[in-house]
Amino acid sequence: PLGPSDPRKVVLLEPFVHQVGGHMSMMKYDEHTVCKPLVSQEQCFYESLPLAMRQFTPQYKGIISVHLKKDSLGNLNLVASPSVQTEPLLDTIHEPSVTLWHKWATGSSSERALVQWSHTQLTKTLKDSCSGKMLLRTDLQYCTDSLLEDANRNQPERNSYNPWGLHCHRQHLNRMSSKYNENKLHQFLLLENVVSKYNYPCILDLKMGTRQHGDDASEEKKARHIKKCEQSTSASLGVRICGMQVYQAETGHFLCKDKYYGRKLTPEGFRQTLRQFLCNGNYLRTDLLEPIILQLKALLSVIRKQSSYRFYSSSLLIIYDGLENKENAAPLDNHLQGHFQKANCTTSHGTGHSKVDVRMIDFAHTTFKGAKCNHTTYDGPDHGYIFGLENLIKILQNISEGK
Repeated sequence: PLGPSDPRKVVLLEPFVHQVGGHMSMMKYDEHTVCKPLVSQEQCFYESLPLAMRQFTPQYKGIISVHLKKDSLGNLNLVASPSVQTEPLLDTIHEPSVTLWHKWATGSSSERALVQWSHTQLTKTLKDSCSGKMLLRTDLQYCTDSLLEDANRNQPERNSYNPWGLHCHRQHLNRMSSKYNENKLHQFLLLENVVSKYNYPCILDLKMGTRQHGDDASEEKKARHIKKCEQSTSASLGVRICGMQVYQAETGHFLCKDKYYGRKLTPEGFRQTLRQFLCNGNYLRTDLLEPIILQLKALLSVIRKQSSYRFYSSSLLIIYDGLENKENAAPLDNHLQGHFQKANCTTSHGTGHSKVDVRMIDFAHTTFKGAKCNHTTYDGPDHGYIFGLENLIKILQNISEGK
């Protein structure tokens, strides 16, 4: 793949198939790099990132220029020019008819295949899968599970991808194509792809804190966000589920949940979903609990020391590999299995430690003292974020203790 250091080439961006939450389209730049539309407040955060926070955020890799490009079939593509160009390099694309619509397919082996889809093919598939409904924002809560599971909880191979990223991507392309012409250059942030080292990345996207609106929000937007927080676990726990994908060992597919699902959860529902995130369909991955808790505690210690920072509307990703080490999962006695039947998952004894990642993302509304785009200066640490982290740690400790 082309790296950001090569100024002579352009890169055809692909949708990032492991996007589980958010509303902005994440794109894959190369195997280890993703990109997203630049927001100056987020750029400001990454450029003055406190050293202690670096292990908990994606590595910032700079900025690229992106423009729309139609191929010979009329499909819209996003093309990146690694160095800022005064004129987009429209003539240097040598892959005619490459489309940005891909299907995530996993074969019987651990190999992953990206199968190209045209815009019309994908739209038709999503329409068919959702009982004739187009995959619009309001329908996605019903479509996500129906795309991935039938009535018998079987997940057909043709639907073995997470639809959320494709949904965001289509919305974004439609917005860009209706507002701008093809020659318009857009700036995107380049960031580390934090899931690239995982074979089957299981991802939990958590919206952190008790407040979600930025200082620059209109009164209408502010009221909307306050209502979402009050009606969800954001108010009671300081954290709510924004998206999730969990690899299911028996079917070889991901079980997916979206932000609409997460908004409706009670505190008990949140706890059960957190447990489901750590379950491969057969076993609770207890080997993951200690490393996740340790990283969350380390992050909590860092956040407590960040005076003036407010991470409004930012997310926290918890990531692990669904391809488990078999010796880390052994079923308990049969009489305990009924207790966990509702979650379709028995408990296991963890012996080793598995690789997990805890990463903060999405800083478009993050503010701190000295930021160029600062609206309000706050004192002390972000107590809403701390409240969410403390509750998250407490719930995971309870799961660890079998409560």
